[in-house]
Amino acid sequence: MLDVLNSFIVELRQAGLPVSMTEHLDAASAIAHIDLVERSTFKATLSATLVKSEDHQAAFNTAFEVYFADRVFNDDGEVDENDVSGESSESPSDATGLKGPGRPMGGGGGSAMSAEELAEMLANAIRHDNKDLASQVAKESVSRFAGMEPGRPVGGTYYLYRTLRNLDLDSLLEELLEEQRAQGSGDAMTSLQERLARDELGARIEGLKQAIEAEIRRRLVEDRGAEALARSVRKPLPEDIDVMHATRDELATLERALRPLSRKLAVRLTRKRRHGRKGPLDFRQTVRRSLSTGGVPIDPRYRHPRPAKPEMIVIADISGSVASFARFTLHLVYAISSQFSKVRSFVFVDGIDEVTRLFDHADDPADAVQRINREADVVWVDGHSDYGHALKAFHERWGDEINSRTSVLILGDARNNYHASEAWVVADFQAKARHVYWLNPEPSSYWGSGDSIIGQYAAHCDRLVEVRTLRQLEQFVGELA
Repeated sequence: MLDVLNSFIVELRQAGLPVSMTEHLDAASAIAHIDLVERSTFKATLSATLVKSEDHQAAFNTAFEVYFADRVFNDDGEVDENDVSGESSESPSDATGLKGPGRPMGGGGGSAMSAEELAEMLANAIRHDNKDLASQVAKESVSRFAGMEPGRPVGGTYYLYRTLRNLDLDSLLEELLEEQRAQGSGDAMTSLQERLARDELGARIEGLKQAIEAEIRRRLVEDRGAEALARSVRKPLPEDIDVMHATRDELATLERALRPLSRKLAVRLTRKRRHGRKGPLDFRQTVRRSLSTGGVPIDPRYRHPRPAKPEMIVIADISGSVASFARFTLHLVYAISSQFSKVRSFVFVDGIDEVTRLFDHADDPADAVQRINREADVVWVDGHSDYGHALKAFHERWGDEINSRTSVLILGDARNNYHASEAWVVADFQAKARHVYWLNPEPSSYWGSGDSIIGQYAAHCDRLVEVRTLRQLEQFVGELA
């Protein structure tokens, strides 16, 4: 048991979950006090001791399903080799009333069963909500339809798709609904009754899908091992999702993760400013404090300095290739705007426009970010990125407002569609500003390739940083203020 637990925690760490040695020991201690046969209790115990964020729960669930969902442990905490997959001892023929030779499936053979008999088993499993029978149907369906081959580097999603496509569960749902309508006592089902019946049958079908997925996963673990399978199904945590290549669902996850991250950063930066540096000795407070120790100044007191808050100017490329990255960065910067005396934002494609007004009148930075695409005047000619023209236009209109208290933050991939770079503008920023930072959402291995001119700008920046994920963005913003 402990060997499996150790491997499981290694997988969690590789997936990005912060699991300390103390938490590892807590988990090992906790499971010694529960019944390992109770799967839900076992999972909840590990989750309580190893997961610290709701955003990490999905990654934990995935790893748990690979390492534990199909293992059965005996009273000594060892894997029960006689019941590793949790198979029912009841044969499908017994459960359905189908008699005759060749019916038992055992490990999933069942090749003598006809398609009609399998269809009848499937309908009975859903009709009567028979979970044992659904498990047997799952094994037979995977054996018959998934086409799994040992050693083949194919993910479980492919096998699941092949199996479900052949079962045609949508048609089965409609057939069972029609059957329930016909069983009525001459009265038609009301819309509410039909909705409830559909939801109930849908939940049973979803349970069957989960049983099929578990059976596929069990066979993949047998073939490849838990570690190899865990690597293939591992998904990034929300803070490790590549913003530029995120799907719609992943972007929604990032939106949810951004709000608590913003609050956490604001608190951290406030604490950092409050306790970061000590000022000159406060003689009066030191003497007063020493009265309690016989006049000996054991605890010197210092005046806390009031560090000047810097000004921030953000210049963000919002063209299609980096729009998502710019939205998240603008949101995060404005969420911690209290750490700066002034924050001004500019967005560009081939033209440039100031959008500070949108943030000044918005209760939520996310609302202002959504309005940028509708209201910002950022197209000069054809709406394709032109960093040189946008930076030159900024310099002509607002260049004189940069001073020694200003930090300039430029967001973009510097892919300029082969236009002039006008890198002298960034050089002028560096000569006048406190700092010039450039955040590039592309992998550093891509910099300078094709129409990327990031090298010409990098020579005039204090820092050029690869920022592709919220984790990297959090780290940079934490260092910024």
